[in-house]
Amino acid sequence: MGLLRHLLPLVWLLAPIAPLAAEGQSPEALDPEQVYQVSQDAIGREVGAHVLRDQTGAPLALADLRGRPLVISLVYTSCSSICPVVTDHLHDAVSEARKVLGEDSFAVLTFGFDASGDRPARLRAFAISHRLGRLDDWFLASAEPATTEALLRDLGFSWRDAAGGFDHPSQTTILDARGRVYRQLYGEDFPLPVFMAPLKELVLGRTTASIAPADLWSRLTFLCTVYNPLTRAYRFDYGILFGIFFGAVSLLLTGVVILRLWLERRRARRRGGLPRPTTRNEVAR
Repeated sequence: MGLLRHLLPLVWLLAPIAPLAAEGQSPEALDPEQVYQVSQDAIGREVGAHVLRDQTGAPLALADLRGRPLVISLVYTSCSSICPVVTDHLHDAVSEARKVLGEDSFAVLTFGFDASGDRPARLRAFAISHRLGRLDDWFLASAEPATTEALLRDLGFSWRDAAGGFDHPSQTTILDARGRVYRQLYGEDFPLPVFMAPLKELVLGRTTASIAPADLWSRLTFLCTVYNPLTRAYRFDYGILFGIFFGAVSLLLTGVVILRLWLERRRARRRGGLPRPTTRNEVAR
């Protein structure tokens, strides 16, 4: 836990507290270790079937988003520092991930947890300023205070009111197809492989459950896709594909040689060209 004490402040969001300090008040600070533990305790928890309100004012049921992984980004639209950075970074990460996993492989939800301020009009403006309307299956929503509190509790998200904003961790949550918390990501610029790894496990599965050509090709395509830290993007590595191909051909040829030697030995025994193996009973006699 000592390491967490030094790492967690790096991903921490602190709203301005100058007005409170001027009044002589001291806001209650969040404990980084406790916040982290609450977040991790949510892994495996099924998120309730909450009904939110999207940027058009229409109801958005979380139950309708099940059936594939869902990435939930927790922000508030009046934030002028970290939340926009988180959103822009997530936009780029989602674009890269979908190039590898497929355009409809997972959905994204930006949830404004400021129940009093994140109204549909603000959500629409936030979507425009951060290019979210250009990506399919990216939803923006908020909710009434009671629903907001219940959803954030399900996600293991901690926050406190602060002067002019909120004190909260930078947390992005990934749900599985059944609506259970699968992974928590922290920080405003998490590495792309950290984002891709849980999605790969959820979209493609840890094992190949289907032998359909399309599913096998999807898995092969991912196996041959590598991350380039210089460009911060994934690319298809034909060297891996050729290695897999020639490795498979080598195994096939080895199997053919072994099979031919076995068949030739079997034919020779039938023709009497090789002595028949002596049994234990014949040795005893």
